Amino acid sequence: MSKTVVEINNLVKRYKELIALDNFSMSIKEGEVFGLLGPNGSGKTTTINCLLSLLSYDKGEIKIFGEKMEPKRRDIKSRIGVVSQNVAVFDELTVYENVDYFCGLYIKDKKTRKQYVEEALEFVSLTEFRKFFPKKLSGGLLRRLNIACGIAHKPELIIFDEPTVAVDPQSRNKILEGIECLNKKGATIIYTSHYMEEVEQLCNHILIMDKGKKIAEGSLSELKGMIKNTESVVVNIRHLKDENIEEIKKLHHVYDVKYMNNILTIKCSGGKHNITHVAEYLKNENIDYDRIYSEIPTLNDVFLEITGKQLRDKE
Repeated sequence: MSKTVVEINNLVKRYKELIALDNFSMSIKEGEVFGLLGPNGSGKTTTINCLLSLLSYDKGEIKIFGEKMEPKRRDIKSRIGVVSQNVAVFDELTVYENVDYFCGLYIKDKKTRKQYVEEALEFVSLTEFRKFFPKKLSGGLLRRLNIACGIAHKPELIIFDEPTVAVDPQSRNKILEGIECLNKKGATIIYTSHYMEEVEQLCNHILIMDKGKKIAEGSLSELKGMIKNTESVVVNIRHLKDENIEEIKKLHHVYDVKYMNNILTIKCSGGKHNITHVAEYLKNENIDYDRIYSEIPTLNDVFLEITGKQLRDKE
């Protein structure tokens, strides 16, 4: 049975009248890529800062590697790597010197540290840029330097907070491949992102929080099973009468129909042959269409249905 790497129980954090974390709990097993999701202001950043003992909290308990996490627990912190959303490197140091500095916070033996730094640079493909200063690097290279600084000491638990913000597709792909590789080598990952397709690709367990509370948790398939929409049938139709739309609404398993800009979208809950039923109806009514296809719900659909579609203030 997998060990529990992170255990948060009934965490409460208040900012005067605001309750940022409201009896929040979560548990992360060894080897998981754990997706921590939520709208802006949901409490993700507060959770991570409490986890790292960067913030005090009013109530609850946090254990990491089975030990109570406290500000002075350097032994625990040395086993954790953090890759923050904001690039946190020193402009006056070269690429190599930056990685060496952050690695040196935990690895004191010079020979071991040199080996670790070289391995980190190779891992993020920055070896040829070792003498460059950060200001000379592109956004994608800076993100990769940020990752190297966070993982050079070979942590067992790595927190990635929006690591692919504002990078080009090639750099994003490189970063995601690197995270998968770290996980395969044994690291437990906590991953936060607003890019739902990244979370779908990487995470084998996902928690969605809002207003300081856990509102959904499970595997991707389990989360998809929590929402009403199990399938959307999309049809390109140039002409469709109102009475046809009303009849389509009455088809089995259909719960929502929209027709806009010659696109008919039919949302279904349950059923295995929804696209066949729609196609048969159109054929029987002699309605011509250009294309018909089926879409299963994405994590983005799950997220919006569970948390709502209203805009949120920034966290």
